[in-house]
Amino acid sequence: MSVHLKQDRPDTRNVLDKTRQGVIGAPLPRPEGLLKTTGTATYAAEYAAEGCLEGVLVTVPVVRGAVTAIDEEQVRAMPGVVAVLSDKRMTGRPAQGMAGEAPFQPAQEVCYWGQPVALVVAQSFEQARDAAKRLVVECRGEDAPLDPAAVDAEESESTRQGDLAHAMAEAAHSVDITVTTEGHASAAMEPHAALAQWDGERLTVHASLQMLKFNRAELADSLGLEQDQVRLLSPYVGGGFGSKLGVSQEVVAAALAAMQLGRPVRVVMSRQQVFQVVERRSETHQRVRLAADAQGRLTGFGHEARVSNLPGESFAEPVLQSSHLLYAGDNRLLRLEVARIHRMTAGSVRAPGEAVGVQTVEQAMDMLAAKAGIDPVELRLRNLPDKHPENGKAFSSRKLAECLERGAAAFGWEERPRAPRHTREGEWWIGTGMASAARVHSVVEAKARVTLRPGGTALVETDMTDIGTGTYAILGQVAGEMLGLAPADIEVRLGDTELPPGSGSGGSVGAASCGSAVFLACEGLRRKLAERLGINSDDLTLKDGFVRWSGGEKALPELLGNAPLDCVGHFEPGDSTQDLAVSSFGAFFAEVAVNRWTGETRVRRMTGAFGFGRVLNARTARSQCLGGMTWCIGNALTESLLFDPVDGHLANCDLAEYHVPVNRDVPDCEVLLLEERDAAASPIQAKGVGELGLCGGAGAIANAIHDACGARVFAYPMTPDRVLAAMPEG
Repeated sequence: MSVHLKQDRPDTRNVLDKTRQGVIGAPLPRPEGLLKTTGTATYAAEYAAEGCLEGVLVTVPVVRGAVTAIDEEQVRAMPGVVAVLSDKRMTGRPAQGMAGEAPFQPAQEVCYWGQPVALVVAQSFEQARDAAKRLVVECRGEDAPLDPAAVDAEESESTRQGDLAHAMAEAAHSVDITVTTEGHASAAMEPHAALAQWDGERLTVHASLQMLKFNRAELADSLGLEQDQVRLLSPYVGGGFGSKLGVSQEVVAAALAAMQLGRPVRVVMSRQQVFQVVERRSETHQRVRLAADAQGRLTGFGHEARVSNLPGESFAEPVLQSSHLLYAGDNRLLRLEVARIHRMTAGSVRAPGEAVGVQTVEQAMDMLAAKAGIDPVELRLRNLPDKHPENGKAFSSRKLAECLERGAAAFGWEERPRAPRHTREGEWWIGTGMASAARVHSVVEAKARVTLRPGGTALVETDMTDIGTGTYAILGQVAGEMLGLAPADIEVRLGDTELPPGSGSGGSVGAASCGSAVFLACEGLRRKLAERLGINSDDLTLKDGFVRWSGGEKALPELLGNAPLDCVGHFEPGDSTQDLAVSSFGAFFAEVAVNRWTGETRVRRMTGAFGFGRVLNARTARSQCLGGMTWCIGNALTESLLFDPVDGHLANCDLAEYHVPVNRDVPDCEVLLLEERDAAASPIQAKGVGELGLCGGAGAIANAIHDACGARVFAYPMTPDRVLAAMPEG
């Protein structure tokens, strides 16, 4: 049995508000939490396979050119070495479609420093590592553009309405700033890893991946196999942050080696290789222009950005994504351009677009508030559009005003003139700042199977992944609420392409998409139970393992009998958002201390208020928001990819030199979850939360730095040297 819904209209039934189990939204712990915290959850590199060989990737030290020769003879003679494989499918991005490509040929193209070109396979990891270090790869290097500011760029996106230049000239108050952000690495805890096995007809790969149904298609395409010849397993993933959305080189290399050698092969990237090879967030160069009347209402809004990527890549960091809908202003210019340079591929990293775009707009809004003499919270409230400012669509729901007001109250925000250097504690200036948050919402097609077992328990199955976001918990809660079962009576199986294809984890689509698929499957089961009783499913109440209706009640096992009952839910996006603007919103408030002598910034406290539809699990949702706010601190103060301007190599390619926020950098953070029901967002009225907490918070910290010490810093991260240089004298 299956239930298919293509959501062509908002679902206003709010079914989950009428159920009685009481687990939806509850702050329940993750069912797999004990396994993870005790080290017994098995990750990709930890699976055992008899006779498994170990592979180590070999990369090239040129930024652009070609491989002319690989001297395999010397390393083949080293102890334990089984093979040296060089295949064009390990050179490009595997997801690009390399099926049928021949093994290494002279003049193999190289596009960036650190690109993998070979795999050394040996009996042990140590043998493979030592041999890989000694493998001589001869390259012909060529000059290549490395600086995105030094090359012509191509336009990727533009919106023009009215006359922004005229609005700026006539404005009572205006702001025109240019801000730069450095590139970012995903920096997931678990490195990229794969263990591949080939039985002559079918390939099985344990890998660290986010989007299995898409990854299966990518890997099959890369290897020239049919999709049903490939099985991927990723039941536990130690973080992804976008870096594992697509199949990367270690997966293809392990698969190729296993197929050629007839033995299992494991390939794990070193931390340095993860930084050098896996996709980055592009650096950005942004200009924001705001024009306002005497009351601080926007008459003009401009946001232009330059990003970079390799030649031929279609992705462009969507910096302007929420700028289109966040604030009003009739005269608008939004423009995105891409510079083609030779660094590793730029792709999705931690809330692509808004993570670096919203914070820049929020800096400009803070400056406008100061010029207009209006409190920063009030300025934003005055400029919230009643409808999408460019296409006129109504918002499906929007909690931004409430987030601003509730967040300000919880934080203790004072409406006062924002005069820098108002508070000093010893050698530290103390200041506060705030910013809005916004993240566009989307859903994708997803399937899930739910089975009611004879004993009165349930099984939820989908290839959806849990990358630390709480998928195991929330899918069990949706099923438990719909079927009247305690979470302990529900088993959730994830991360296997043998299961129904879910949405995958990326773009904050998972909870709404796969949650809706589970919801639909449970609706089908409820109808089936109602049919057995000869009643309408709307008359059913399922709670604590009992089925109740106006004529009586039965224990669920009694109604099921000895045979299981299952249903596949198939959710598909439709036209429900065609005439609506759907987004999640929030607000950040931060207090910082800035050292008057060194420019060091310490975040002392943060408050975030977020509205993202139905809260499916208050604990995991709060955790997601806390994680986003932590990354905001990294965006604002510490994180940057640093490339050598001469040869293009990444200079800080490990966690010692790429500075993610650590425990001492992160204060106690307060999270407010503002419940709402967005009928257009999904059948369960939920929207994405995973990335919202990262979209704008760095701007609140930047504004707090200015409030503390008077420094307006227009380059992220705002390191001590930059803050010190921007401090006004005296």
